[in-house]
Amino acid sequence: MSTADHHPASLATQPLFAPIGRWLERCAGTGLPDHAALDALLAEAAPGTRSGGGAPIRFVPPGETPAGYEAHIFARGEVPTRSGDWHDFFNALAWCAWPRTKATLNRLHVEELQTRTAAGLSGRGPRRDALTQFDECGIVVVSADTEIPALLAAHEWEAAFWDCRQRLAQTTRFLVFGHATWELLRAPFFGLCAKALYRRVAPDWLALPADAALADTDAWLAHEFTTTLGDFSPRSLSALPLLGIPGMTPENECAAYYRDTRQFRPRRAHEAHAAIL
Repeated sequence: MSTADHHPASLATQPLFAPIGRWLERCAGTGLPDHAALDALLAEAAPGTRSGGGAPIRFVPPGETPAGYEAHIFARGEVPTRSGDWHDFFNALAWCAWPRTKATLNRLHVEELQTRTAAGLSGRGPRRDALTQFDECGIVVVSADTEIPALLAAHEWEAAFWDCRQRLAQTTRFLVFGHATWELLRAPFFGLCAKALYRRVAPDWLALPADAALADTDAWLAHEFTTTLGDFSPRSLSALPLLGIPGMTPENECAAYYRDTRQFRPRRAHEAHAAIL
């Protein structure tokens, strides 16, 4: 299916769209919802959602934002959203799925901007770059297995995706956060990666209903960003080749697929291990 053939509901059952699948199903027809419909979805999915500055979130046509995108959302709660644009549509659904973390990232952007301005520093800085990378391309890998997150974070792709394939299916969930990643997943391509953070959980977490598991992960992620941000930078995030996830492509049904270093790069000596939280 080409991207031109897609309508939102056609994506609802694809695994990596699971965090927003229930709202994709509601979007009948080939067009994307307008601003009023997106506001209604958010009001139903996450009533009372507010920006990092406490303003009620609503989706509005793009306009002038002299203070900058994040500062405008922080102060006014208005998320600039282009009509008929898949990228902005997925961003709106990210607010539905991850309201606490989206608000936290918004607040952290503004706090970092203020900190750098007060210090006389120009540019965005590595912390804001990392916040943006996760906002656009983030994925949370949640696992009840003690070994699999470490293997993935260490880029031991064949060991994690193939040798531990059955265990991975039973113990590990891949929850996309980034709206740009959802846009790219409409037509996945060789080498497509997301930026991963890893979470270990108790086995009983896997028995939670999907919406409860998502809400729990949203609360956990917002808390982690608030309390353990530290020297957060792009190097804090681990690249995760999405076509390596079992079921993403028929080609990964053999061990040799994971030996192609064009897509499954080994961890370089200077690269830090991704945090497993």
